[in-house]
Amino acid sequence: MKASIVSASLFAAAVSAHGNITSPPARQAGAAMAAVCGQDAVDTINADPTIPLEDVTAGSTQCNLGLCRGAVFEDNAEQVQQFAPGQVVEMEAFLPIPHAGPMNTSIVDTATNTVVGQPLISFDVYADESLAQLPDNNTDFSVTMPTDLPATQCAVAGECVLQWFWFGTNAKQTYESCVDFVMVQQ
Repeated sequence: MKASIVSASLFAAAVSAHGNITSPPARQAGAAMAAVCGQDAVDTINADPTIPLEDVTAGSTQCNLGLCRGAVFEDNAEQVQQFAPGQVVEMEAFLPIPHAGPMNTSIVDTATNTVVGQPLISFDVYADESLAQLPDNNTDFSVTMPTDLPATQCAVAGECVLQWFWFGTNAKQTYESCVDFVMVQQ
C-alpha cells in the first residue's frame, strides 16, 4: 500500500510538470514576487518550476503573470547576463511533458511588456507530443542577439529580458521563462 501511495505521488508530480528554460539562468520566484503576487503564487511556482501560467493564481491585480510568469527583477538581480550585439546565446529548455503549439524567444521591454524587434527564434509547432522524440532544437537551441538595437536600449539591468514563450494549443497552457540581461557594446 505504501509503495502505491509513493508511486501515485510521483506520478502526480510528474504530470504537473511541463516546461521551462534552464540555461541561461531564468528568473526565479522570490520574496519580491511574493510582495506583489502573494506567497501562494511563489509557492506554486517553486513547487513546480515548469507549471503553466494558468495554474498560478495572482494574489493581486498588481501581479503581472503575463510578464515572466510574475517573477520580478528584484529577486534576480544577481543573475543578469551580459550579451553583445551579434552574440549567439545557447539556450536549454526542460520539456518533461510536451504540448504542441507555437513558441518564440524574443527580447521584451519589461516596462511595457512588449517585444523589441522581431522574435529571435520561433516555431509554428514546438514540443509536439505526437512525436516519438522531440527534435533536439526544442530543448537545445540558440538565438543571435540583434545588432540593430539603439545603444541605450537594454543597457540597464531590469529593462529587458530574453523571454521564452510557448503556448500548448490543445492543452491551452502558456509557459514563460525570462532571462535578465544587459546589452554591452563592444
